[in-house]
Amino acid sequence: MDLGIAGRKAIVCASSKGLGKGCAMALAQNGVSVVINGRDEAALEATAKEIGSSTGSEVTPVLADISTAEGQAAVLAACPKPDILVNNNGGPPRRDYKEIDREAMLSGVVMNMVTPIELIQAVIDHMTDQNFGRIVNITSASVRQPLSGLDLSSGARAGLTAFLAGVCRTVADRNVTINHLLPGAFDTDRLRSGLKGAAESQGISEAEIAKARAASIPAARFGNADEFGQTCAFLCSAHASYITGQNVLIDGGAFNGAF
Repeated sequence: MDLGIAGRKAIVCASSKGLGKGCAMALAQNGVSVVINGRDEAALEATAKEIGSSTGSEVTPVLADISTAEGQAAVLAACPKPDILVNNNGGPPRRDYKEIDREAMLSGVVMNMVTPIELIQAVIDHMTDQNFGRIVNITSASVRQPLSGLDLSSGARAGLTAFLAGVCRTVADRNVTINHLLPGAFDTDRLRSGLKGAAESQGISEAEIAKARAASIPAARFGNADEFGQTCAFLCSAHASYITGQNVLIDGGAFNGAF
């Protein structure tokens, strides 16, 4: 399927690896020029080279922390008028809610709520002026089904979702859409870190933990970044103009519900 976005420009945040990388790769495969971002210089440069050589699309790496004003300015300087914005960022570490102090709460809210809102504020006027814009926020399945120890992450991402529920409807008539992708268990560094921690605490192998976790998912496996990226690319396509304000859960059926 021709997504109708060849020649467009995109900013994909936190995209040197994992789900962000999957989104950047999928967009580049569809002829989109991408600005990618990360804090690990080696990983960022390697990803830029990989995407560029495999797709032929222009790839601009920006080494920066997207949660900071300086990082946002650097990314926006590389692409001042994007047609597509994919918001993504790391989340706070797993921690019991009673152990979270004010500083940690504020940091978590900045990472997973304030930062994407600030970036949207910076780009949305251009999108409405040109009558095209696609904004996709990578949140988490925990917005639908809270997970123990991820209360701060869940709360900040749910806050972002609620904030944008009204905003998305004010720009829909200008062909600007705002949607959310809610990943479940995907085979990323963050997942592997969690599996390693669980294995150490339970005194069993990481392979055993991974096998049990995958078995609890109806699809009987973890997701991969490539399939996640292709879903993101479709939401950014010309064909998705009637989809806005939606939370697309991608979890292999793990959330046990009809709606």
